[in-house]
Amino acid sequence: MALPRPRRTGAVILALLTAAALVAGCGADSGGEASDALDAPGAEALENADGKTTVEFWHSMKGANATAVDKLVADFNAANGGKVEVKAVYQGSYDETIAKYKASVQQKSTPALVQVYDIGTRFMVDSKQVVPVHRFIEKDKFDAAEIEPNIASYYSVEGKLWSMPFNTSTPLLYLNKEAFESAKLDPNQPPKTLAELGELAKKLTVKDASGKTTRYGFGAAIYGWLLEQLLATDGKEYCDNGNGRQKLATRVQFDQPAAVQVAQWWADLVRNGYATNTGRKTDDAQAAFKAGTVAMHLESTSVLRGYVDAAAGRFTVLTAPYPKVSDSSTGGPIIGGASLWISGVGHSAAEKRAAWEFAKFSAGATPQAQWHTGTGYVPINVRALDQVDKAWTTKYPQFRTAVDQLHALPPSVASAGCLLGVMPQARKAAEDGLEAAIVGTKPAEQAMKDAAASVQSAIESYNTSVS
Repeated sequence: MALPRPRRTGAVILALLTAAALVAGCGADSGGEASDALDAPGAEALENADGKTTVEFWHSMKGANATAVDKLVADFNAANGGKVEVKAVYQGSYDETIAKYKASVQQKSTPALVQVYDIGTRFMVDSKQVVPVHRFIEKDKFDAAEIEPNIASYYSVEGKLWSMPFNTSTPLLYLNKEAFESAKLDPNQPPKTLAELGELAKKLTVKDASGKTTRYGFGAAIYGWLLEQLLATDGKEYCDNGNGRQKLATRVQFDQPAAVQVAQWWADLVRNGYATNTGRKTDDAQAAFKAGTVAMHLESTSVLRGYVDAAAGRFTVLTAPYPKVSDSSTGGPIIGGASLWISGVGHSAAEKRAAWEFAKFSAGATPQAQWHTGTGYVPINVRALDQVDKAWTTKYPQFRTAVDQLHALPPSVASAGCLLGVMPQARKAAEDGLEAAIVGTKPAEQAMKDAAASVQSAIESYNTSVS
């Protein structure tokens, strides 16, 4: 079964905030002509290499997702006849992996290929350690149109792709079908806005004869990513300067009215007993939904396989598009997950080329189809679903929701997500604000205002270090 998604904790924040020494001494200016280390070698680099080229690949996948990674690697190695060998090495959570990568830069021992989570994008660009994927794309005349536009936009800076999307998630609304039916509600008519979700939560909440709540209408982890998604569905940018894509972001904007509205909505549901508060740990919120004690739940598509398996024989898991803040919201959610980055500094032309060959292979239609069915992640290749067995699609229609949601959304600055060097710390600050509002220690507006202010010095410190 799928294990809980790695959380973005404080482990990486220190690494990001002390990035000055790393960035100041690394590589060529990403805006000018690349040094040899950051060039994209052609196919001849492997053709001229002696013996077998080995690629060390650091990743953060566990459980069923790790099994899927191992199959992908095995298939690639078999197809390359001993000329290239990828060695997948688990490095722990996303936070642990990027912290280890920073240490490996200082030790001049980076892996040739590394999986880095979405919010590490700004840091990886600024590190000046990596070969931008767009250079390989240009070298090979690779058809980048095969990559889903909304996914590519997240990992693009100034219109150019810097890393190869790999495991892509999108948020969903999860429903307990039998809970809806027992409340005489139609599970095929899911809520589309927070207001509708709140009204249904009241009807889905169940108490026993003693007044104890046996099922809550709603429950989700106090997780900053969920707030980011709701702001994007409202067409709002999380940070300034075009979500950090025009130039370095100088402040976060999760204290804006839409975010305060979300915090107040959530706090009201908990205070009135229609939503449970399981805290910030995603595994606790996931456990409540899998146990059937929560009827509606917000989470990533990455846990879908685990949910379906855990609920088998007890209740039916349904999925619906992520709700919007209000009827007037015209945006859509941001992608999550991680991408593959190719290290340049300290690596031979053959190693860089071999890393690109694996990244290119992993993005193919057939590998992405296998990845999707084995994990629940959204396939990054536009042709991947053509490779999925129709019988499987019929049996598991829940997996289609995330794909349809992605296709329904035209790329925009809001849905591209915020590029911020200290995004992990910003996300934690947003959680501080949400939690303060939900537990009632501060009014929602003050909670979100204080939370946004708390990350300002970190943003300024980071920006100074990379300017």
